[in-house]
Amino acid sequence: MLIEVDGVSHVYPGGVEPVVRDVVVRLDEHRIGIVGANGSGKSTFARMLNGLVVPSAGTVTVDGLDTRGHGREVRKRVGFCFTNPDTQIVMPTVREDVAFGLRRRGLTKEEVAARVDEALARHGLGGLADHPAHLLSGGQKQLLALASILVTGPELLVMDEPTTLLDLRNTRRVADLVTELPQQVVLVTHDLDLVAGFDRVLVFDRARLVHDGPPDEAVAFYRELMA
Repeated sequence: MLIEVDGVSHVYPGGVEPVVRDVVVRLDEHRIGIVGANGSGKSTFARMLNGLVVPSAGTVTVDGLDTRGHGREVRKRVGFCFTNPDTQIVMPTVREDVAFGLRRRGLTKEEVAARVDEALARHGLGGLADHPAHLLSGGQKQLLALASILVTGPELLVMDEPTTLLDLRNTRRVADLVTELPQQVVLVTHDLDLVAGFDRVLVFDRARLVHDGPPDEAVAFYRELMA
């Protein structure tokens, strides 16, 4: 899927300075990482890729669709995973939460049940189908959030620091899942090890895209920037 970002800047309501400034980039690789310090603009940029944030200036198009006028269509193609999975868990039980994303898809109850069971099994949540969703561990919640997104069949998955609240074991589980996914992935992270095998890494600093290249070059640039 081709993502085209053309002359994009963004100022939040009530703000003065852009949190993203003059970004121009085309993205179509399978695995794309985004790194940068807190406040660098990377999370706002990521939210623009599925229309959660509409730029104040410039355009973002995904698969030929402008996020400003086609947000709903873009979000059918682009799933978004937040840092804190509690912001995405909306239903009482694990099974109900995964099924929630399939509403209004024109599926029969049997089709929904089959898709949900498959998603839960794939993400190691099969034995927790009727467990209260908000009583899961942190790692299980993140897997549930991912299952609830992926069950809808997005072509692109945008992930905003999905391992920040996880311990090392669960960070590894999420990293392994990302590696195995057939979907195109854009991953925002502070964990530089997570982008080591990616196709391309963008570095943001002070609202601007300041480097764009292979992971080893981008990480070296970022480390020097932070030093």
